[in-house]
Amino acid sequence: MRPPLEKRNGTDDGMKKIIFDGHSLAIEDVEALAKRTASASLSADPAFRKKIEAGSDFLDEALRTHGKIYGVTTGYGDSCGKEVPRERYGDLSLKLTRFHGCGLGRHFDEETTRAIVATRLQSLVLGFSGVSVALLEGLEGLLVHDILPLIPEEGSVGASGDLTPLSYVAAVIAGEREVLYKGGKRPAAEVLRELQLPLVKLRPKEGLAIMNGTAAMTAVACLAFKRAEYLADLACRITALASIALKGNAYHFDERLFAAKPHPGQNLAAARLRRDLDVHGRNGQMPERIQDPYSIRCAPHVVGVFYDAAPLLRQLIENELNSANDNPIVDPASRSVLHGGHFYGGHIAFAMDSLKNVVANIADLVDRQIALLVDEKFNRGLPPNLSGSGDYALNHGLKAVQIGASAWTAEALKNTMPASVFSRSTECHNQDKVSMGTIAARDCVRVIELTEQVTAAGLLAAGQAVRLRLAAGELATGTLAPVKPTLDRLDAVSPFLEEDRPLETELRAMVDLIRRRAWELGYEP
Repeated sequence: MRPPLEKRNGTDDGMKKIIFDGHSLAIEDVEALAKRTASASLSADPAFRKKIEAGSDFLDEALRTHGKIYGVTTGYGDSCGKEVPRERYGDLSLKLTRFHGCGLGRHFDEETTRAIVATRLQSLVLGFSGVSVALLEGLEGLLVHDILPLIPEEGSVGASGDLTPLSYVAAVIAGEREVLYKGGKRPAAEVLRELQLPLVKLRPKEGLAIMNGTAAMTAVACLAFKRAEYLADLACRITALASIALKGNAYHFDERLFAAKPHPGQNLAAARLRRDLDVHGRNGQMPERIQDPYSIRCAPHVVGVFYDAAPLLRQLIENELNSANDNPIVDPASRSVLHGGHFYGGHIAFAMDSLKNVVANIADLVDRQIALLVDEKFNRGLPPNLSGSGDYALNHGLKAVQIGASAWTAEALKNTMPASVFSRSTECHNQDKVSMGTIAARDCVRVIELTEQVTAAGLLAAGQAVRLRLAAGELATGTLAPVKPTLDRLDAVSPFLEEDRPLETELRAMVDLIRRRAWELGYEP
């Protein structure tokens, strides 16, 4: 049973402290560590430390008395039939980190790197990996001092876990490879020496314990989930603004209508739209059409899919976060070394393949709304391209923004191909069915990035359209109270567009606000 947060998480200069003690963490805990709004601390509880030491002590005993232990007395993968001389057991872990030092592509950003270290530490503190307290302290030190291994994004098939990405974590605590520290790249050994942190001498299995797991994909999944959650909320607000601007039928979101199709998430989206549209304040206002286009009328049916899928996605991600997912599992209580396949990232692969599909549909929804707003054939009397100038031959308003949003949406939709179905047989057919979970997670982040850009364009277009209605005296300002904070923020970032101007800087600022979740929406959690 997880103790209440107030008993587990103290404060450190006003900052929440997350204690790694073998109890479960939530997605939000990982995000807080990634964003440095919480600090990390390894539990000093003697009972916890005794539990960890029991695993490493039992492994030492098993090495003296047991037969073969994969990755401890044998080579790795297909080489498991090749035995290592007893006097070389201690060398095997470091060699594992070295031959996996072959990742390519961009490095994970700082937030994701912190999340990866935290996620791996969380798995190891459960006490089923046979690692020492010293190794856990080495990982704790990376978080406490913000020493970030430079981890390439590419090179994992998601089974046996994230071997290559996590090799960079294992190597760094042993004093090898490079880190990002205080904004600069430096040799890991140099930084550890400067901070008087001991190098971790990897014991038998400890290299494998760090590397043979799902920490990279799971960390990415934690951060992706929170970004997607905000995008769903933001899509509700953009839909409301678009409906107002298009003189839409607010009763498409009537509570009685949605009671007839009781998906909870769909009903939540509709309730948020009712709130934003201030339906009661619009009594007596007849819509121009009895039915709006699908991108307005069916918005709850699109966004609601995320809200309904979110509990399952959270369950899959948090179960993986709080699992022992290396191989073999070392269980001192039953005095067992259990060989299995817990490194397989199938659940994260499914979660990320599913999430990117849901998010891309949100991008497509907002893109269609933008297309309605800028097109004088469909925008119910708004100026062409939402230009505020009055000179529509010389000024083209948001014409190019709509093109850009279409491009970003198309790229997001293209990336929804499920990665998990592209399993490849690797490593001499030992890893003959793999999850592709890390690729799925990275794809999901790319879809989210593109959708954040589309929603920035959607905010710009819908906000400009509402401001045009206000300028024309076609809206009562009293009915805009629920959405006014969004319009006020938009005014501060991107003033009303009269004469054409370059909009890149403003759009980038809007995307940044989205990524920081700084558009205040006021929805109940």
